[in-house]
Amino acid sequence: MGQGEQSGAPRVDTHTPSVARMYDWLLGGVDNYRSDRDACAELLEIVPDSQALALNNRAFLRRVVRFLAEETGIRQFLDHGSGLPTLDNVHEIAQRVDPASRVVYIDNDPIVSAHGRTRLEQNRQTAVVQADMTDTAAIFAHDEVRRLIRPDEPTAALFVSVLHCLKDEQVLPMLHRVKRELAPGSIFVICQLVSERADIRDRVTGLMADATHGSWGRVRAKAEVAAYFDDLGVTVREPGLVNVTTWRADTEVVPRQRTDDWEEWGGIALLP
Repeated sequence: MGQGEQSGAPRVDTHTPSVARMYDWLLGGVDNYRSDRDACAELLEIVPDSQALALNNRAFLRRVVRFLAEETGIRQFLDHGSGLPTLDNVHEIAQRVDPASRVVYIDNDPIVSAHGRTRLEQNRQTAVVQADMTDTAAIFAHDEVRRLIRPDEPTAALFVSVLHCLKDEQVLPMLHRVKRELAPGSIFVICQLVSERADIRDRVTGLMADATHGSWGRVRAKAEVAAYFDDLGVTVREPGLVNVTTWRADTEVVPRQRTDDWEEWGGIALLP
């Protein structure tokens, strides 16, 4: 994973698939390369519902940010592993509720940072930080985070479809470090790719690890993700930990997954 800020034009390895660019392609975006599309084609061979899953996950992000802004009064958001800008980003949703909402996007991909800074140049309530999402100390010490995230106010820490990019030994230590930085009343949003089928977990994990040259964690089982919430000692909010397609589902039309071979699974939790 990349570290820190880079100067000049972003150095992009177009021959190695990027998780952010693969996600962009699955969402119908154009900021991707042949290597990303080829990796997506292999992924769709294993789990044909991957595109529907990506679209449903984006719809979950829209719903959860709107819920947090409208019903919990959260006004500052830290989006870890944000990916490439697309329609209805976190700041757009939150700032529709309150234009004073503050958002920091964190991603280690240089092309994500370049696109984000270009799009957000005129929005002083929003910033993009290029950093490894596990480098919590550097993130919270960053000038833009210090400018926008007030340490005495509740924050929504978003980990939406990113924890599967991390190794097992990275996940809980990172979540605990972030928890220590947040004010009481803050919210964790955590979901990741899961499967109850060991063959699917192994095949997708192997594909992504090979395609990204090891920049990948693994697909996990539901019980493993539930254990994150237990270990953090946080209170899971209704409707609990679920397939995100069903989390406070509304009237938005989303594609129906044909199987449950794998799914995006998680929920939101309140810090004590």
